[in-house]
Amino acid sequence: MAGHSKWANIQHRKGRQDAKRGKVFTKLIKEITVAAKLGGGDLGSNPRLRLAVEKGKAESLPKDNIENAIKRGTGQLEGVVYEEARYEGYGIAGAAVIVDCLTDNKVRTVADVRHAFSKYGGNMGTDGCVAFQFKHCGTLMFAPGTNEDALMEAGLEAGAEDVVTNDDGSIEVITGPWEFTAVKEALEAAGFKAEFGEVTMKALNETELGAEESVRMQKLLDALESLDDVQDVYTSAVMDEA
Repeated sequence: MAGHSKWANIQHRKGRQDAKRGKVFTKLIKEITVAAKLGGGDLGSNPRLRLAVEKGKAESLPKDNIENAIKRGTGQLEGVVYEEARYEGYGIAGAAVIVDCLTDNKVRTVADVRHAFSKYGGNMGTDGCVAFQFKHCGTLMFAPGTNEDALMEAGLEAGAEDVVTNDDGSIEVITGPWEFTAVKEALEAAGFKAEFGEVTMKALNETELGAEESVRMQKLLDALESLDDVQDVYTSAVMDEA
């Protein structure tokens, strides 16, 4: 159970994500395209595509954009060919960082990512240097005061992997990455609506940062997230929001 306020941190992250909606559609279209390319255009047999489309709908991505992205992925429409690339490294105080990208030019992307790490006090590492410190999973965050026993029962019945109560009273429901949507919908049907939810790389051990370190770390994360080829940035750092 984390001593730092999970609730404050998740609200802070959600606010930052909401402020960056300008890039959201581009990222969603890329992810749908690549998911269709890798696993085909059938949502029923391609869980990654199904999740990407659900995210698109949640962000009000127009239906035509979704359909065209799938067609580009399956080769029915011409378009840019994107590749997946993951870069790993260390931020302030040795906090682990994973940077997931979709790019049409890996040489450009790796140079941009390395530059951001070095400029803002981090170090880019080798493949696999920090990935073992994270778990690919879905997480749903419920506000302090949520009925813990009822949520745990509903969550486990819905197929969740774990239900964790944090020191600040917030409750996390952990799911498999491709079971996220089904568990979320089952919990909503049972009367539990998450304040925040995502499929993520969840740090197995967190690195708590002080106020000054947090400011420096946020600059590094912002620099990475602002790169056009970057889809997601994950870190073990827990920021001091004081």
